[in-house]
Amino acid sequence: MPETDQPSLRGERPDLLADCSRCFGLCCVALPFNASSDFAVTKAAGTPCHHLREDFGCGIHADLRREGFAGCTVFDCFGAGQKVSQHTFGGKDWRRAPHTAGQMYAVLPVMRQLHELLWYLTETLMIPQVEDLHGELRALRDRTDRLTMGTSAELRSVDVGAHRAEVNTLLLQVSERVRARVPGRRKNRRGADLIGADLRGADLRGANLRGALLIAADLTDADLRAADLIGVDFRDARLGGADLTGSIFLTQAQLNSAKGDETTRVPAALTRPQHW
Repeated sequence: MPETDQPSLRGERPDLLADCSRCFGLCCVALPFNASSDFAVTKAAGTPCHHLREDFGCGIHADLRREGFAGCTVFDCFGAGQKVSQHTFGGKDWRRAPHTAGQMYAVLPVMRQLHELLWYLTETLMIPQVEDLHGELRALRDRTDRLTMGTSAELRSVDVGAHRAEVNTLLLQVSERVRARVPGRRKNRRGADLIGADLRGADLRGANLRGALLIAADLTDADLRAADLIGVDFRDARLGGADLTGSIFLTQAQLNSAKGDETTRVPAALTRPQHW
């Protein structure tokens, strides 16, 4: 069964892991949210969350879910927050330099998308089955890296949609190669509406699940090895006993949104959510 060398991914690019201690609480200010099951209150974009401390830490970090802020425990910036804070704006925060606040908030979503693409591209370079694509993948990763190093104005002018489409073309090739190594007929459920589906014990090895809606689906004991999970909505999906090792393009945010337990087999590049 093909598997990525996922432990190396974290060590290869620690800058793609969120480090809130080096960020100016940007996700707590720049992003909006509405009162719902994920957030206890409504907050407008550009308005600091009332739980944000003066040192940019969260006043209820240890109790976010109990206090009604489950959405905060799901979000992952892929390290974009500290890149914007420490590189793009040179360590000057929006409190000390309020004239930069609007620019900083506009840059964050651009940087997050670029860092997400860097995560995927770095993962592909750990997959031996696509070594003949590594040169092209590495060149695209390097070009994406250079985009993240731009000024605030340069970042705001990036056509993220076009760049994502270019990256996705290569990621699709990687996906086909990895999944082709799985014997038997591989399921194609790309973009499928599987909300609440009963998929207990399902053999989803090598499946194409790109963009599938698996909200509240029951994937207990399902086999998802070598499945393409890019963009899958796992909110409240039950993953107890499921095997996700060797899956491709799974992110921490997707895991955080699901409901697993100690029997869930998690890729080594990711961490088991504390709320499981």
